[in-house]
Amino acid sequence: MNKTKKNIFLITLLILLSVIGIIIISIGVSMSKKNDAADHGTLTVVTSFYPMYIAALNITERADINLSNLSEPQTGCLHDYQLTTEDMKLLSEADVFIINGGGMEEFLDGVISDYPNLKIVDASQGIDKVEDNAHMWMSIADYMKQVNNIANGLSAIDNANADIYRDNAAVYNSKLEELKGMIPDTYRGSKVVLFSEAYEYLARDLSMEVETVLDLDEEKNISAKEVAETVDVIKQRNIPLIISEKQYGEKMAEIVKNDTGVKVVYLDTIIRGNYDKDSYINAMRSNIELLREAASWK
Repeated sequence: MNKTKKNIFLITLLILLSVIGIIIISIGVSMSKKNDAADHGTLTVVTSFYPMYIAALNITERADINLSNLSEPQTGCLHDYQLTTEDMKLLSEADVFIINGGGMEEFLDGVISDYPNLKIVDASQGIDKVEDNAHMWMSIADYMKQVNNIANGLSAIDNANADIYRDNAAVYNSKLEELKGMIPDTYRGSKVVLFSEAYEYLARDLSMEVETVLDLDEEKNISAKEVAETVDVIKQRNIPLIISEKQYGEKMAEIVKNDTGVKVVYLDTIIRGNYDKDSYINAMRSNIELLREAASWK
C-alpha cells in the first residue's frame, strides 16, 4: 500500500469511528432521557364522564399531566354504559381514574378487576345522596364538594402537584360559590314535578317539595297511563311547575302542559357540552336564569 492510499484508508477509518461514536452517544442520551421519563413520568388521568372531566380540567390547570375522558366528554349519563375498546385502551394506560361515584359508574367493578393498579378517585365521598340518585353535580354545593374530593385525591397520589391542585380547586370553588349565591329563594316550599331524577338535587337546593319524579330517557317509552297519572297529580295537588329535560321530556311535558295549564321549564342536566373549563358554570347559570324567569309565572 503506497503512502497516498494509506492516508486515505486512515482518514476513512477515523470518519467511520467518529460516526460510530456519535451514534453510540446519541443512543446513550436517548436511553438516559427515556429512563428519566420513566422515573418522573407524567401522570395520566382519565375521568368517567362530562361533569367530572370539566371539574378535573379546572383542578389540573398548569399541572404537567395528561387528562382524558372515557370516549368523549359528551358521552352523556352512564346508566347501563358499556366500555368501548377506546375506553379500555385509555384505562390500561391511565394512572388515575376519577369517577362521579354513588353508583353512577355501573361498570366500575369490572374496571377494578381488570386494572388492579389503577388508582380510583371517588368524587362522591362524604356527600349526602338523595336515596339512590347519583346526580349530585346538579347541586352546586355538592359539586363543590366533588371538586374538593378530586383535588384531595389527586394531591395524595401526585404530591409534586398537590399545591397546584388545591389552589386551582380553591379558585374554581370561589366561582361556584358566587354562582350558588344566584340561586333564587322564591321556590322555597313550592311543589314541583320532575321529569328527570337529576333535578332532585337542584330541587333540594331550591328547597322545593318534589311531588313526583319521572325519570325519562332515551330508553323510556311514555305510556298513556303515566300521562294520565301525572295529569291527575298536578290537578289534585295544584302543582304549578314541571322541571324537565328538553331532549327526553319535552313530548310528555307538552302533553301535560296542554291538559293542565302547568308551567314547564326546561333545564340542562349538564351531562354534555363543550370543552371550555367554564362550561359547567355557564350551563348552571343559564339554568338559574331560567328558574328566575319561571318564578315570575307563579
